[in-house]
Amino acid sequence: MINYDDFLNKVVVDIKPSGIRKFFSIAEEMDNVISLGVGEPDFLTPWHIRQTGIETLKKGTTRYTSNAGLLTLREEITKIFKRKYDVSYDPKTEVVVTVGGSEGIDMCIRSLVNPGDEVLVVEPCFVCYKPIVQMCGGIPVSIETKNENNFRLTAEELENAITDKTKLLILPFPNNPTGAVMRKEDLEAISKVIIKHNIFVLSDEIYSELTYGGIKHVSISSIDGMKERTVVINGFSKAYSMTGWRLGYALGPAEIISQMTKLHQFAIMSAPTNSQYAAIEALRNGDEDIKMMLDEYDMRRRYTVNAFREIGLDCFEPEGAFYMFPCIKSTGLTSEEFCERLIMSKRVAVVPGNAFGDCGEGYIRVSYCYSIDNIREAVKRIGEFIEEVAHEG
Repeated sequence: MINYDDFLNKVVVDIKPSGIRKFFSIAEEMDNVISLGVGEPDFLTPWHIRQTGIETLKKGTTRYTSNAGLLTLREEITKIFKRKYDVSYDPKTEVVVTVGGSEGIDMCIRSLVNPGDEVLVVEPCFVCYKPIVQMCGGIPVSIETKNENNFRLTAEELENAITDKTKLLILPFPNNPTGAVMRKEDLEAISKVIIKHNIFVLSDEIYSELTYGGIKHVSISSIDGMKERTVVINGFSKAYSMTGWRLGYALGPAEIISQMTKLHQFAIMSAPTNSQYAAIEALRNGDEDIKMMLDEYDMRRRYTVNAFREIGLDCFEPEGAFYMFPCIKSTGLTSEEFCERLIMSKRVAVVPGNAFGDCGEGYIRVSYCYSIDNIREAVKRIGEFIEEVAHEG
């Protein structure tokens, strides 16, 4: 018998699987489950974008593109970034098109982190950052954001976490799972600390188009002194409902992007060709699609926040993305217990808050990128579950 443990990478073996996918997998195996667990838009990719992808296939446009992506696409990316955030990038040297935003995150971390480097990870946050840092031999250091600060990173929290080994800050706003948004004044305050200590920033801005209440996303790269020390990660999955097209991009200094492109060249070659042509159409003609989906998410957001408050759960009002992060500490259950019992007894799937970092314990993540009917029924069942738990005491 082969002992496969002798062959496996020990670092990879020690990394825990995603806490998000665990409950999604359970839901798939059960009947009549309402899942509010996965952050995937319930809208179809807009037809004009799909049609563009279809037309490229009909024409036989199926060859590799350049490693960094179609130059036309990179030009459109820089145009939209200039239009929305007034930051200029060179499409030839400061942009690389990736297989989803996730590949961009991976390449950025691998291009910057040496063994022993400390990487500050703002939590709660998406699940991939820490494992990638660990696979590079880096040391992830958590910075816990707090409900009382609207889950924003403060300059004081950042200052207190920095050591002489700190190289990189991972800044994930608008935030998954909390829905928190960093305003310009927040970014200006932390930028002073970043520049003072000469550290680099990976700014994951995949939810940049999804902000509410008149709040507009501000990229940290637009703050004085930050463009040259920031890699911005973004993509098409959330804003244009293009999750399965697997397309993202990174913007940053040419010196960093060239190394990321080298990794991309050896690991991937190039992003899917038909997806790139579809993305060009999205950037050129997709503003109205974003507005339509944003208005629908906003309606669901306001309904869901009020519904959770009515069933007795304290809930921070999210200002971005399409998640909310209700506090379930009043039930006396851990996040894992709450989610496991909820799906088994009420057939509702949500994600335990501790999947997004230890500071997420006592919370659950609920996605509202589902139909209002599903949301309404799910909240009703969660309310019933909370009443049953209360009567157990």
